[in-house]
This record gives sequence, structure tokens and C-alpha cells, in this order.
Amino acid sequence: MNIHGLQKMTLLDFPGAVACTVFLGGCDFRCPYCHNAELLDPNFPPLMDETELLAFLKKRQGLLDGVCITGGEPLLRQELPTLLGEIRALGYKIKLDTNGAHPAQLRRILDAGLADYVAMDIKNSPERYAETIGRAQFDVAPIRESVRLLMAGDTDYEFRTTVVAELHGEEDIRAIGRWIAGARRYFLQPFTDRETVPLAGLSAPTQAQLDRFLAIAREFVPETQLRGA
Repeated sequence: MNIHGLQKMTLLDFPGAVACTVFLGGCDFRCPYCHNAELLDPNFPPLMDETELLAFLKKRQGLLDGVCITGGEPLLRQELPTLLGEIRALGYKIKLDTNGAHPAQLRRILDAGLADYVAMDIKNSPERYAETIGRAQFDVAPIRESVRLLMAGDTDYEFRTTVVAELHGEEDIRAIGRWIAGARRYFLQPFTDRETVPLAGLSAPTQAQLDRFLAIAREFVPETQLRGA
């Protein structure tokens, strides 16, 4: 498997763990605010292969606690469970980031005990999902199933939404809240512009808007926090 990026140490990406972050290329969404747009193409030049990654992890045993797997969209890789099993065999905890569009693959990983923590994006209210992920149309049924799997399972998880002033309003946050009511935790992350963002001209909500979004979300998920604000 090709590995498209590696952050050798992070104290932020994996709650409670000193970890590294592994980036896998390829994504089936085209979110206009994406921070990792260079990873949308699975043919983006890789940094290393699976063998080199595992060699790196062997050298970091005792120094790192966990490995974050992100993208792109990692669950597009059918061989991902094999890689996760090899990482697990080295003694690492595993955090998986996902857009939630591949519940069968998610279930496979959860049932095998190959993830200790899952961070799933909730892009927007169901009515605005297609717009927010850069699609003309989109059936949110797979997203709903991934939400159900996480909320009904034993694996620790979080839901998170990157909030963009042009894409998210109070009613959208309220609709998301109804959707994930009772979840363990939820994070609102204000959009930050970068040169690599696909669509120019997007902006973060104001602090007053973020505070209002937070209050609305907490009506449904009391453990809601602002991240990066």
C-alpha cells in the first residue's frame, strides 16, 4: 500500500496518546474547503510504501503510543484492515479518520477490533450534504449507517464538523444535532483558509456564530466543544 504522507509525531490528533499520523491518498468526496486537496488523487506521488511505514513504526516502539490513519479517505483501501492488523501487532493503538461513506468497511474494522478510536466527519445537514461534499446528488444512507454503527458499538469515537460560513447556518447545526443526538462527543471546527483549499473565498463563521452553533449542538450532544477556535 502506498503511503502519501507521515507526520512523525503529534500530541493533538489522537486524544490521550503520543502518536504519528499516516496520510493515505484518494477520496470520493470533493469538499470545496478541503485542507488536504493534494491527497484527493490516489495517484499523487507516494512518500513511502507499507514496508517502509512498518519499519518506521518498529523504530518508534516505546516512543509513540498510537497511529492515526487519515486521508483522503482511508476506507477506500480494501487492504486497510491488513495494514491495521500489522500496526496492531506492533503494539500501537489505532485512530481512524473517516468520512463515513463506507459503512461495510467500517464495520469490518470495528468487528475485528482494529480501531481504538474513530473520528467521523458529519459534513452538514442531510439536505445540504451533496453541496458540502462537492456532489450534484448524494444519498446520505451510508452516512446514517456509519453513525448508527459507532453510536451502537463499543469503540470510542467522536463526530466532528468543519463549519464554513458559506455552508453552515443555525438550522444546519440543529439538523446535525438531531441526527447524532446522544453521541458521546461532537466537535465543531472553524474553517481555516489555506492556499491548497479548492475553492477560494470561503470563510469561517464569526465567534458569535460559533458560540451560537455550540449552544445549539449542546441541546442534542452535551459533550460538544469548539476545536481550534
